[in-house]
Amino acid sequence: MPGASRSRFAGLAIPLLAATAVALLSGCANRDSITVGSVPDDYRTNHPIVISEKDEKIDLPVAASARGATKAQRQTLLGFLDGYDRSAAPVLTISAPAGSANELAARAAAQDFRRIAIASGVRANRIALTAYQASSAEINAPVRVAFSSMRAHTDKCGRWPEDLLETSENKHYANFGCSYQNNLAAQVANPADLLGPRKHSQIDAANRDAVIDVYRQRGVSDEFLANSEVDY
Repeated sequence: MPGASRSRFAGLAIPLLAATAVALLSGCANRDSITVGSVPDDYRTNHPIVISEKDEKIDLPVAASARGATKAQRQTLLGFLDGYDRSAAPVLTISAPAGSANELAARAAAQDFRRIAIASGVRANRIALTAYQASSAEINAPVRVAFSSMRAHTDKCGRWPEDLLETSENKHYANFGCSYQNNLAAQVANPADLLGPRKHSQIDAANRDAVIDVYRQRGVSDEFLANSEVDY
């Protein structure tokens, strides 16, 4: 009897141990799936396009013997002001150096730059003439022109934290999609469009009436009717 009892106990213990092992393994599988599923694997999530203000600036060199703005400086400034948003009208700052070898010439050029900006559409009350301390009295410091603008951009590209050959998880590498997102952000003419839709424009009542009249008269081309699934 003792031998039979031990055999019966062993026969029951083996299925119980097997069931316990299966339960433990299934628990591990569930935890792994949750962990993997929580890791983002979309380039739009890894490199999102964000909207922020960025300072646009340009340094215009001025010679000590100059008498106002030159033609080359005028063309350069006009090209720079093409990026100025006249509807938002941010402050345009024109900073002339103080204590430099070309201080007087730079101050005169800054006045000319102000007149050029006004002529190109920048409001006079949105232009600020300031001065900054030159690093040395023996150099010709430039006149700095700057304004803030809204820009769409992503994070900096070129991150390679892991070996590209490590593909056991079959996931995107860290830099995947970064250049595409940056190029897309650079092509957006108005970054505010990424924040939400614009207001609808006014309806052209005359054009709407003309379209409705054509529709009522069944003025639809035979080519459209032949390729249409709608029975007019």
